[in-house]
Amino acid sequence: MSSLKCYNSLYTTFKKEEAYHCLAALVGSKEKVFINQTKLLHEVTWKTVMQIAKKHQKSSVSYFQRLCPGVKLERVFMDWCWWILAGLPFQHLVRIMDCYFHEGIKVLYRIALVIINLFHKECQSNNEWNPDNIKNDIANALIKFCKKIPVSPAKLLHAAFSIRGLRRKAKAAFLKGEKKEKEIYIFGQKSPGPRAIAMGSYPIHNLKSQICSCEESLFTLWSWLPVRITMYQPVLLYTTEEHGCSLTTFYVRVEQHEPTLMMIKTCNNEVFGAYCSSRWFERNIKDDKGQRQAYFGTGETFLFSLYPERAKYPWVGIAADKDLGHSSELFMAADAKMITIGGGEGQAIWMDENIRFGKTDSCKTFNNPPLCPSGDFEIRVLEVYGFVGA
Repeated sequence: MSSLKCYNSLYTTFKKEEAYHCLAALVGSKEKVFINQTKLLHEVTWKTVMQIAKKHQKSSVSYFQRLCPGVKLERVFMDWCWWILAGLPFQHLVRIMDCYFHEGIKVLYRIALVIINLFHKECQSNNEWNPDNIKNDIANALIKFCKKIPVSPAKLLHAAFSIRGLRRKAKAAFLKGEKKEKEIYIFGQKSPGPRAIAMGSYPIHNLKSQICSCEESLFTLWSWLPVRITMYQPVLLYTTEEHGCSLTTFYVRVEQHEPTLMMIKTCNNEVFGAYCSSRWFERNIKDDKGQRQAYFGTGETFLFSLYPERAKYPWVGIAADKDLGHSSELFMAADAKMITIGGGEGQAIWMDENIRFGKTDSCKTFNNPPLCPSGDFEIRVLEVYGFVGA
């Protein structure tokens, strides 16, 4: 109740300047994405809700499809956030936003799934939501239902956080949706290939690599990046050619940047690397027990090979329909003696503290083969790129 009084007070006394600074903080947050700022991310978000609803609320989604056979399911889910923001009573919204600011958008995904389930049940038992009355405008019916939602804020949140396995499925659905939307957004329905991309004015033109001078390989690599990152200018943060072979120097120049793109050229001329989604500084972050976390990073991290073969090895969780266990989420690890990318029955990329020797194995996180035939390699050049403004 005290939280509700606090929000009511803020609601009535907020000055315009304070409101502006709050919104600016939400928009500018890099720790959590609170507000989608592109059309593409908006598309990916509502499609993520639709995909996880098909898995967690199968009967409810099937009911919607039977109820409105002439209406595409997409029309129902495009306005999903308004079920919560425009529909739910203020006392519900206050509790939800408390959780949202702490944990991010996955809280809203959970609430949306509960709303779908409750609405389905009410349609079967309450004449007010008779199918004949709502089938022509189910999207608005959902918002009206939320205004009269038949459960308390506490019960709504309890049901939301009782949904198991949502975190991994939501992450996988989001990444898969972003990849699909990216192909449509940049290339159209059919990708024209790297040479056609070169005709556009992409920031990749400013990437001057001593490791890879093949334009086609660079454009292929650029097409593998998350779409929002392709809009930023790449900048060389660290190269062994200029900054020396020292892990300490690597951390000084790279650790505060997120994301980073790492390219390795071996003494046998193999070229491979990784897109690293999180800051290398996270190796220093401690848990509640004061211990440093062994692994960090997110499912956006991926491996790639450019020579002698071109291939991308994304996180296995993107395509998985079930929980693959802890070994499938070992994205990045580092300390004063080494750097590791990928884990689980092997390390996809491991480098020593002198950035001279390394090894590569297949691993469960990316289901990759060794990135060079011998497994062990000697580093000729290492380059790490950041993205200006990301």
